[in-house]
Amino acid sequence: MLNGSVRCGMYLMLLDMATSKKVITREEWEKKLNDVKIRKEDMNRLVMNFLVTVGYVEAAEKFRKESGTDPDIDLATITDRMAVKKAVHAGNVEDAIEKVNDLNPEILDTNPQLFFHLQQQRLIELIRNGKVEEALEFAQEELAPRGEENQSFLEELEKIVALLAFEDVSNCSIGELLDVSQRLKTASEVNAAILTSQSHEKDPKLPSLLKMLIWAQNQLGEKAVYPRINDLSTATLEDLAV
Repeated sequence: MLNGSVRCGMYLMLLDMATSKKVITREEWEKKLNDVKIRKEDMNRLVMNFLVTVGYVEAAEKFRKESGTDPDIDLATITDRMAVKKAVHAGNVEDAIEKVNDLNPEILDTNPQLFFHLQQQRLIELIRNGKVEEALEFAQEELAPRGEENQSFLEELEKIVALLAFEDVSNCSIGELLDVSQRLKTASEVNAAILTSQSHEKDPKLPSLLKMLIWAQNQLGEKAVYPRINDLSTATLEDLAV
């Protein structure tokens, strides 16, 4: 019987013959990975950036105490920002607008698209609650004038008002406007605007780095066969595969 080292050698030889790609063994790849030095402070800042941007204020405070990593914004503002998101998630758009103005009135004053989308969400909530007359009045007085100034606003408004033509919107294409996902979309837009006003990135860095990892692996995979990470949740190196 062949011993382990011989079997491994034959496997690599056959693998190399089956493909023109360079073959990198697990031992070689792990050595390359270990040669890359990443400072713990940089990793801590990356984690803190994620917690702050997503809005995990309690986790951010605990991580600050445990790691000694200071956030780049006041953690108290995270609580205020999350209160705005929570209000939109619950359909309390008027409350959300008030909270945004309490944080910084310039956010909505300088972002007409965001303000329109919040008012648009108010209209959606009126329709959701069956307040047809109030919805029509609100659309005519608050949204129609803005639609006359902006064609894209007008198209969005017409799409929402069309909801009133259906008794059952579950089977129509625009029914998704009444879905919870529409609230989440609006809340995400508001969240990004608040972060931008605080000179903070609107998106956490960690997901972007993971996307870069996947892209880099795919690029390398065109030239070499190597142990790669397929499950980002475990970051486990998978066995060689052609």
